[in-house]
Amino acid sequence: MSDIFYPRDSQRLALWQRRLVYTAQELPDELPLAVAGRLTRMVGLTLEAEGFHASLGARCQIIQGRQISEAEVVGFHHDKLYLMPVADVQGLSPNARVLPLSQAAQVPVGYELLGRVIDGAGYPLDDLPLPDLPYSVPLNGRRINPLNRDPIRQSLDVGVRAINSLLTVGRGQRLGLFAGTGVGKSILLGMMAKYTQADIVIVGLIGERGREVNEFIRQILGPEGLARAVVVAAPADDPPLRRLHGALRATSIAEFFRDQGLNVLLLMDSLTRYAQAQREIALAVGEPPASKGYPPSVFARLPQLIERAGNGEPGKGSISAFYTVLTEGDDNNDPVADSARGVLDGHFVLSRRIAESGRYPAIDIEASISRVMQEVVSREQMDMALRIKRILSLYQQNQDLISVGAYAKGSNPQIDEAIRLQPALRQFLSQKPHESLSMEQSLRDMIQVFSS
Repeated sequence: MSDIFYPRDSQRLALWQRRLVYTAQELPDELPLAVAGRLTRMVGLTLEAEGFHASLGARCQIIQGRQISEAEVVGFHHDKLYLMPVADVQGLSPNARVLPLSQAAQVPVGYELLGRVIDGAGYPLDDLPLPDLPYSVPLNGRRINPLNRDPIRQSLDVGVRAINSLLTVGRGQRLGLFAGTGVGKSILLGMMAKYTQADIVIVGLIGERGREVNEFIRQILGPEGLARAVVVAAPADDPPLRRLHGALRATSIAEFFRDQGLNVLLLMDSLTRYAQAQREIALAVGEPPASKGYPPSVFARLPQLIERAGNGEPGKGSISAFYTVLTEGDDNNDPVADSARGVLDGHFVLSRRIAESGRYPAIDIEASISRVMQEVVSREQMDMALRIKRILSLYQQNQDLISVGAYAKGSNPQIDEAIRLQPALRQFLSQKPHESLSMEQSLRDMIQVFSS
């Protein structure tokens, strides 16, 4: 084993930054409590190991010749441990050496991350040198007593007129963006990333196609948006554990900046891919499915991730979070969507019907809700927003009669008003991707709808 290289566990953060290595002969001195085990079997995505003890969630190093792979303990049965690899495991063979690491998973952080694109393990994807990061935070975060959080009392300007006026977001709120494929979800996320009044933007691209990751960073986010952002990308071809860690890493980075007193915008695309990564891991270790193929652990992990966002303790900053939820076949009652809706502070629904009519962003105002809006807006704005919702709903209910000419003008004054205001409302709810509309301008435009 003298030709095996292995970094000392007590200095993993420093070595990760400086890319130093040490020989395996130093292991007994550096890891006195570690007991080496061995790989015995690989089934699907899961590695089986024996000969050592480690707790759930513990990290391990697998050594095969000069190859070093990292894995995480995801289950156990009697004296066998089930490991899930973080990266590619090509080349591993039975009896490879397994060493548990005593140090909990840490995320190197710092202001040097701004403008950078990293993967789920923290390595750069933008071909730039690895930054020297002076701080580290736990990958799984730090739980905040709910009674110690600052309440949501201030509105957040996201630069999108329909949201600012009718679905006002509070600073520190956590919302879901429910959408099928091809309805403008990524474009809306890019608009919020560029136009939201936040100090720092953290973008987590979890389980997306590699082409979409590249397009989002270069075209939708652009140099202007990337300058104040940190992008964590774990594409669809990454192992499930790295996709899972990508979402956790993005949240940990957001927590660091929040604890510095900054107002952070966290955009995660998508929460569904995060749930699917956990499903792959759970099924691989034998957990039985509970709802449409999703094991119970998936629904336990969702609130653990979402609850890490929000306002911090008094004197600290906030994390305003948007999580996209993919609705297969435009079914908003999908198990992941239904579970997320119960944890989030509101949800925006993007409608295929509205997108096909040519109105973007295709937000279905009737089906969307912001649960803190009444806490952060005036009574006048709230009354106007409810009036517009009633008008949109009334027009939608009678659209068939109106379209075929079966409705006679003057039969119902409220329907007459809905018909009269439709052109103004359609223009009000439409916005081009390159336009940024402030909160004040959005309110003026809403008042103008009724003046027209």
